[in-house]
Amino acid sequence: MTKPLRVGVAGLGTVGAALIAQVAAQRAQLTARCGRPIDIVAVCARSKGKNRGVDLKKLKWFADPVELAGDPSIDLFVELMGGSGDPAKTAVEFALASGKSVVTANKALLAKHGVKLAQLAEKSGVALNYEAAVGAAIPIVKTLREGLTGNSIDRIYGILNGTCNYILTRMEQEKLSFAECLKQAQELGYAEANPAFDIEGHDTAQKLSLLASLAFGTKVDQSAIYVEGISSIAAADLAAADELGYRVKLLGVAVKTPQGIEQRVHPTMVRKESSIAQVMGVTNAVTIDAKGINPITLIGPGAGGAATASAVLSDIADVARGQVTSPFGRPTGSLTSVRKAPMQRHEGGYYIRLMARDKPGTAASIATRLAEQEISLESIVQRHPKDGPSADTAKGSVPVILITYATSEDGVRKALAAVGRDKVISGRPQVIRIEKN
Repeated sequence: MTKPLRVGVAGLGTVGAALIAQVAAQRAQLTARCGRPIDIVAVCARSKGKNRGVDLKKLKWFADPVELAGDPSIDLFVELMGGSGDPAKTAVEFALASGKSVVTANKALLAKHGVKLAQLAEKSGVALNYEAAVGAAIPIVKTLREGLTGNSIDRIYGILNGTCNYILTRMEQEKLSFAECLKQAQELGYAEANPAFDIEGHDTAQKLSLLASLAFGTKVDQSAIYVEGISSIAAADLAAADELGYRVKLLGVAVKTPQGIEQRVHPTMVRKESSIAQVMGVTNAVTIDAKGINPITLIGPGAGGAATASAVLSDIADVARGQVTSPFGRPTGSLTSVRKAPMQRHEGGYYIRLMARDKPGTAASIATRLAEQEISLESIVQRHPKDGPSADTAKGSVPVILITYATSEDGVRKALAAVGRDKVISGRPQVIRIEKN
């Protein structure tokens, strides 16, 4: 029998412990599928005495992940520590430079240093696999890197953060406020004590930067992504979306345009009948639009120890089989730079919610300002609260909802600025983009 693949694992949190358990439970199956055994022989973590629910007695222990990465007793280094800097960065670099393949779940590391690490992997002729870094158990990296090699991709978009999807689902289904849902998400462990990284869209942006590179052959560059979170979304927006046949989701979108690759993260209205609109709770989903085939949507658990470990193990299995693929689907020398596309150039439909002054001429003023920017309206809805006047209506303002046909972001912003100067609305307009699906 071919000698075992000897694996060293740095990081023994929820994912690391689940990985060790899965390898032990599926040893015979993995050997049959890979043609050789997979043995975890060494580990590294901050605390040696902590009970992690798995047997570590026979494994070689390292206090320093960099030392583990260079140790000759392992063939493959698995990085599950997280973080864009050290010790993860130095440990991965050392492993690759030492001729060892690397498997990581670290989206932050790849979003910041992915191209340089890929160059190191190519120079050493080893693998750099990261299926678990995006969508956990959803096999989106392999789908883009290997399954759709012969297809030209026009757009990729998805729900890439379970925390945000959970909050928006609860807000819609239980008519709760954003603050109430966020608090519950924190109590359940879906959101951190400081949730800004998730709810302001930065987690989604890191994942989107990897998907865009795989889909379009661009260099990984999180700074090229327009980012907007969900903290401004109100129950009124979800109620209006429901009545109009939409749902609100935080999407990461990368699309090929005549001006280049547009990358953006923001709350988005999607048609209820679309596949992505059916994805509720902490589940993730990614849709790929490619020439010659109907859209492909992959749906599954986007987080969790077992789900993430499953993706890590699939990457380990590829290394055991001797498969080495360019980390971003093509040689790093052929990856192109991408600039941040100004959102002013974005074109599409828009949902606009205004608090309009209840006085003569208001509607005419709004219509005039929209017409000046050549914005056509699909629908206009004036909403009156079912439970009686609100604080805004008592002050002489009524909610008005506009749905536009395809127009430019620049036109919408200019029209709303002019409406504001006319002093026919109160407060700040709510604007949500509508994604075709």
